[in-house]
Amino acid sequence: MYQLQVENMSCGHCVNAVTKAVKAVDAGATVDIDLASKSVRIASSAALAPLRDAIVDAGYPVVSAG
Repeated sequence: MYQLQVENMSCGHCVNAVTKAVKAVDAGATVDIDLASKSVRIASSAALAPLRDAIVDAGYPVVSAG
């Protein structure tokens, strides 16, 4: 399980874009996004780096990850 802090998310479109970016790396990933806290929880067997890169490439800066 990864916990990321992601900036620039403010609406349902943002949730869909981040979810789509993660699922492009791992189609079986589970993504839970809380817009209020800007947190993204990802359950995935993929490594963190490609997941983080996919979110950044979608236009959403990842400010912390763990």
